[in-house]
Amino acid sequence: MSTKMTNYRWTVVSLLFFATTINYLDRNVIGILKPTLEQVFNWNEKDYSKIVMAFTASYALGMFLFGRIIDKIGSKLGYTIIIILWSIAAILHAGVRSTLGFIGVRSLLGIGESGNFPAAVKAVAEWFPKKERALATGIFNSGANIGAMVVPIVVPILLNLYGWQMAFVVTGAIGFVWLIFWVLLYQVPSKHKKVNQAELDHIASDISDNPADSSGNIQPPISWGKLFTLKQTWVFIVGKFMTDPVWYFFLFWLPSYFSTTYNLSLSKPSIPLVVVYTMTTIGSVGGGWLSSWMIKKGFPIYKARKTTLLIVGFLVFPIFLVKYATNIWMVVAFISVAAAAHQAWSANIYSVATDMFKNKDVSSVIGIGGMAGSIGGILFPLLIGEILEKAKLAGDITVGYNLIFGICSVAYLTAWLIIHSLNKKLTPVNI
Repeated sequence: MSTKMTNYRWTVVSLLFFATTINYLDRNVIGILKPTLEQVFNWNEKDYSKIVMAFTASYALGMFLFGRIIDKIGSKLGYTIIIILWSIAAILHAGVRSTLGFIGVRSLLGIGESGNFPAAVKAVAEWFPKKERALATGIFNSGANIGAMVVPIVVPILLNLYGWQMAFVVTGAIGFVWLIFWVLLYQVPSKHKKVNQAELDHIASDISDNPADSSGNIQPPISWGKLFTLKQTWVFIVGKFMTDPVWYFFLFWLPSYFSTTYNLSLSKPSIPLVVVYTMTTIGSVGGGWLSSWMIKKGFPIYKARKTTLLIVGFLVFPIFLVKYATNIWMVVAFISVAAAAHQAWSANIYSVATDMFKNKDVSSVIGIGGMAGSIGGILFPLLIGEILEKAKLAGDITVGYNLIFGICSVAYLTAWLIIHSLNKKLTPVNI
């Protein structure tokens, strides 16, 4: 295995990292601008929940469709299409003049952004053996945290200097810069001119993923209908459905939570939010590293993944203690640990999918699971909106947030127990 090509694999991860950073940069702008937009468009909590739901509903549909499309057209062309689509949608926010308009552009953004993870996870599966995938996934997935961390710093500056419209334009345009590097640099191993057989052997060193059957015929992807009958698919569905809604809550409501509960100004850079999202970066990379380290130490792959997921579940659990916190930094500590744990969960649950499915089916499965997570992300904001609106009418919105944190605290352990009952050893599909 050549050092040069090993370095190229990390170039691939860097491209995926920056794409994911831009993805979350574009989707998180609205969370920071929420107080401003509430005044401009006279939104209440239910209005904002509907806008979040529009994004997540279209994200769910896009995940389902793009997962299959990317398996058919490949990660390179798939990524090219989706980043053009979501960058245009992000910029179009600047031209919106009504709540309905925001629902429309958020829907378009959701469709475009939905392809990021199916394409990225497929690219990791193409370039990395299983023992290295969780770490690679954790690194590119940490881009979500960097994007979320940059927003509280950059968006208030753009808001104060140029207005809320320019915040959407500037962040949306960054995707086109990334696209240049993607088109010039990325290629799958089998088509890369400088990949030798030793490199291909290393990538496939712990993967039984022969795309041809005994007669030499190329195996087609497993049909959507068949995928839904497999327990392995439901492992990933549960892993996303139960936990993605918590992450949506962190993304879209944390700025408002700090603003309403601790009078934190969102018109200037927000240090508490920066701290939270910095910790999530550590969680993403650390969670990926932990299961990869366990595998290198001799743990079976399934045991390394499940042990890491269980540890993560216990780390999220204490977030219900937020209601007993006496100052903002205690709250930041509880939320930071939980958000970091979520990203560790995310890095490993994606790797579980690539462990159980062959490369030809990975994007389809990621799409189905992502759709399930987004459906959860549609239902949970409905509940959040009702809880917060009632709490606001009762005169203490903090009580509503405390109830929501309590729900979040048990989501991951519940998901782990269901996954354990479905497929104890995370047995791979052999079709």
